[in-house]
Amino acid sequence: MRRVWIYAGLTPFLVFALFPVLWMVITAFKHERELYSMRGSPFWFYEGPTLNHFRLLFTQTWFGAWVVNTVSVSACVVGITLLTAVPAAYALARLRLPGATNTAVAIFLTYLVPPIVLFLPLTYVVGRLGLFDSWWALVLVYPTFTIPVATWLMFGFLRGLPPEIEEAAWVDGCGRLRAILYVVLPLSRPGIATIAIFAFTLAMQEYLYAVVMAAPADQKVITVGLPTMLIRGDVYFWGALMAGGLLVGVPAAALFGVVIDRFIHGLTAAAD
Repeated sequence: MRRVWIYAGLTPFLVFALFPVLWMVITAFKHERELYSMRGSPFWFYEGPTLNHFRLLFTQTWFGAWVVNTVSVSACVVGITLLTAVPAAYALARLRLPGATNTAVAIFLTYLVPPIVLFLPLTYVVGRLGLFDSWWALVLVYPTFTIPVATWLMFGFLRGLPPEIEEAAWVDGCGRLRAILYVVLPLSRPGIATIAIFAFTLAMQEYLYAVVMAAPADQKVITVGLPTMLIRGDVYFWGALMAGGLLVGVPAAALFGVVIDRFIHGLTAAAD
């Protein structure tokens, strides 16, 4: 009975969370005329499911290029973030630098600066480098807000690791670099996974910089391509929009489901 009450209490939250996904699936596979029909139940396929919205997505838009661009940008941003944030966090947490904690807080505070404030100076930099109208501009810009929060999270995680473990490696003959590679980094996998997922998520969902700096159709990312190409004036291609959302959202949700335990462990360890 205890389990029955637990699941009964969770059911409303489960319905609330899954209803948007169900609605996306129904919209993506319904015929266009059924979407606007006022007869019958909106949850039923009276004319059977269709793949027309997916055909429109792949034949009349640059959806494939948008997916490649989004994954490329996110992967590059994650790589840059890890290569920058992990060494910075280690230096702040382990090297006993004067004012290290205050420096870490100052780095995190830069993440709280609204993107619109940094928009003009970053636009100037991108223009001077000749990266406008290319997704490489996003690779340059996105680390400005992923690195600060990743450094802060990794700093909190490394402070939770006992320094005696690293010191024991030194006693056994490891130098600092080998101790980092063979002791600190393996123990820091949950924290590294956390900042990697966080950076990937931030890069995938950003809109402001992407809509201005990567405007050509073949250079757009998903967050910009879907609304700009499938919303034309007051005409909304709801079926294709929902189909695109499903094709991007379901794999992302599956990825989160695989790594969610490490993500939560890394966040709680960083908070400690």
